[in-house]
Amino acid sequence: MPYLVECLASVEAQTIDPARLEVIAVDDGSTDGTGEYLEEFAARAPMPVTVIRQKNSGGPSGPRNVGIGKAAGRYVFFLDADDRLGPEALERMVAMGDKNGTDVVLGKVEGINRTAPKSMWGKTLDRTDVFSSNIKFTLSAQKLFRRALLEKHGMRFDESLWTGEDALFTLEAYLRADGVSVVADYPCYYLVGRDDGKHVTKTGSYTLRFDSARALMKLIEDMVPAGPKRDTLMIRPFLITLLPQFGPKFLTDSEEVRRHKFELAKPLMDAYWTPGVARGLKVHERLRLHLVALQRADLLLDVVKFVKSKKQAAAVLEKRGTRVYLVYPHFRSKQAGIPDDIYLAEPREARTFHGYREAAANSFLRRALRKARRTLSARKFKAAAA
Repeated sequence: MPYLVECLASVEAQTIDPARLEVIAVDDGSTDGTGEYLEEFAARAPMPVTVIRQKNSGGPSGPRNVGIGKAAGRYVFFLDADDRLGPEALERMVAMGDKNGTDVVLGKVEGINRTAPKSMWGKTLDRTDVFSSNIKFTLSAQKLFRRALLEKHGMRFDESLWTGEDALFTLEAYLRADGVSVVADYPCYYLVGRDDGKHVTKTGSYTLRFDSARALMKLIEDMVPAGPKRDTLMIRPFLITLLPQFGPKFLTDSEEVRRHKFELAKPLMDAYWTPGVARGLKVHERLRLHLVALQRADLLLDVVKFVKSKKQAAAVLEKRGTRVYLVYPHFRSKQAGIPDDIYLAEPREARTFHGYREAAANSFLRRALRKARRTLSARKFKAAAA
């Protein structure tokens, strides 16, 4: 409350036939009148509403699992009490799932006083997967899941995690799904920024983030063989969950907290940090994680200060402009001993610098083709002269 009022209003406003919809509301020990308001809503709503009231569990996993256990529909959608749906959201997402036979449907998310993920909404996709799209960067639970998928694999939210439980659940669903659909041409879900700032994902100890990263990395290891596909997925927990622990906040952390963060990161870096993951990151991201892997807090502090300043790193172009090195702290410092490759910008980042020339995918082959053309032209000229 009071966010719940607008949330439930958005449920009542759904254009899908109310007879096709059931609402299961789990009041997880609230003390602000939520339970009473849910009972009132159940009495007047045009669709069947089940209200379950229980002692506070401390996190969203337990209530969501209760909801899954009670659900009877073909699909399940998880709606947070402080967010809201677009009027046509459920109708469009269900139609998309039915049309394509996909097991997970993503509806476009927009933020209200809050930032929402953006990179996956470029185009509506009837059928895709987690490897060939950007859906790995939206692992919140607010998706449409085919209930048969959840029951077939016994999928439930991990109640031992206090944050990141939705990422674990959603990524597993992506990997097990017979296709994923994306509705990008209609705002299906509004992520609402609370005035009190009490979002679960923004509270809690830093150790919880390491718990979340560890669980997600282990899931990827268990479900995806080592190689480029695994590296592609590993980018997400490294970039979204682990790296922020070594951002600007690291500068104000106590020495004790810094040491603890390095201790927590070490087994993750040892087990999952690979050249393939490193290549998928920007230079400053790769550099920071490389220093975490080396346990070099002294060097990392200089890099974090530079990144926090928002200065543009100078570019050094070599090999006729086909290589762009970004001059972040300790570049080519003999004392630091960091390999040049850590500072080498991948093409996507390098293209933003004037003078960069993308190297031929296979320069040897291109030279051979040019030589063949010249030889052929010379022969034709000789034949014509004769």
